[in-house]
Amino acid sequence: MIENRDRLASSAAHDVALECIEAGIEAGHPRRVIRDAVALKGESLRVTGESYDLREYGELVVLGGGNAAAHVAAALEDLLSDRIDGGVVVTDDPVETERVDVREGDHPVPSERGVAGTRDLLEVADGADDGTLVLAAITGGGSALMAAPAGTVSLSALRSTTEQLLTSGADIHEINAVRKHLSALKGGRLARRTAPATVVSLILSDVVGNDLSVVASGPLTPDESTFEEAISILGRYGVDAPDPVVARLERGAAGEIRETPESNDPAFATVSNHVIADGMTVLEAASQAAAGCGYEPLVLTSRVRGEAREAATTHVSIAEEARATGTPISPPAVILSGGETTVTVRGDGHGGPNQEFATSAVLALEGPGGEEQVEDGGTIAVAAVDTDGIDGVTDAAGALVDETTAPAPDAARTALAENDVYPYLDARDALIRTGSTGTNLNDLRVLVVE
Repeated sequence: MIENRDRLASSAAHDVALECIEAGIEAGHPRRVIRDAVALKGESLRVTGESYDLREYGELVVLGGGNAAAHVAAALEDLLSDRIDGGVVVTDDPVETERVDVREGDHPVPSERGVAGTRDLLEVADGADDGTLVLAAITGGGSALMAAPAGTVSLSALRSTTEQLLTSGADIHEINAVRKHLSALKGGRLARRTAPATVVSLILSDVVGNDLSVVASGPLTPDESTFEEAISILGRYGVDAPDPVVARLERGAAGEIRETPESNDPAFATVSNHVIADGMTVLEAASQAAAGCGYEPLVLTSRVRGEAREAATTHVSIAEEARATGTPISPPAVILSGGETTVTVRGDGHGGPNQEFATSAVLALEGPGGEEQVEDGGTIAVAAVDTDGIDGVTDAAGALVDETTAPAPDAARTALAENDVYPYLDARDALIRTGSTGTNLNDLRVLVVE
């Protein structure tokens, strides 16, 4: 899976970190997840404890979007074969399917081809009736990929707003609160379009805490955010949104445009949501891999958030404490965490949250006593990746570093100051490259403490 693994595995600690990463990502792949969560026995379809009699439906379609949506569709085709009558999914990681139309879009910034694919998806949704069973593949990345600008909002206006939000330091909840109110699909609006069909939503969550209203901006879940909140977020982060965006939000706040549906909306009466994989899926598999390598695993949390560089300093301090005192775990150990960090962009460089995490970890590891501890064999290796294989807008999933990565720490400080960590890590052969992984279950961080 890791394309440059041989070059990265320069020590036992590095090899263990890479083993954990591969195990975690593989555990979250839709082919495994669907096999574990969905079963067919005769004409009875079972999804995480709920059963659906396929004889009660005249049509079965697959709809959805996200980084892993095509892989979900392919896995469902393997299971259901010609029982599937059609459907549309929008993704940036296409695979071959026979019955579901896979349309390509772009992530993390929406594109015209994503808009075209989403329009086709909505056309199928509008044709659903009370005799339709919809299996919805909802995965991380769906917010950008299923782009459906509402009203007079153009794609360019949506893209400009999205780009500014992504570099503003706003968290995913705030970003999606805005996007929901600029979309014809997000924030529960897809549920309105598919009603009165029976909808079974299969969710691969990339959101801290599994807030389903945030995964892919919650196209099939109730939304409590408002137009007024979206306006407040733009102001809070100094986003200079185009006039059509501001006009739509202001009209919504004035009651001229219908709000996103809340939990009591009748559109949700026939919708069931099932989280079939999330960040803990990845962490549990990585933990098992660490144990299999002879290391004691410790899962800190699946909910890390905040600035990537600050989170890195905290993680390294925990690893150093373990090395020095055996608290909270005695080496040899692997410390794991998930979640999603953010980057407030002030420079004009190239990188992503996991690359910034790794670069900041280099500086933390290079602190007082670092060289002496390396000589004593107390290595700490730090890996951080986005499980979809795309960290920021780069061709790297993340990076793998240790105390020996920064013989010239000033270069790391400059890279962080300019948000230009990609070339810094690339020059040190520290980038992890996986290509598209077929899944998206948030970030994975692995600290190997020798």
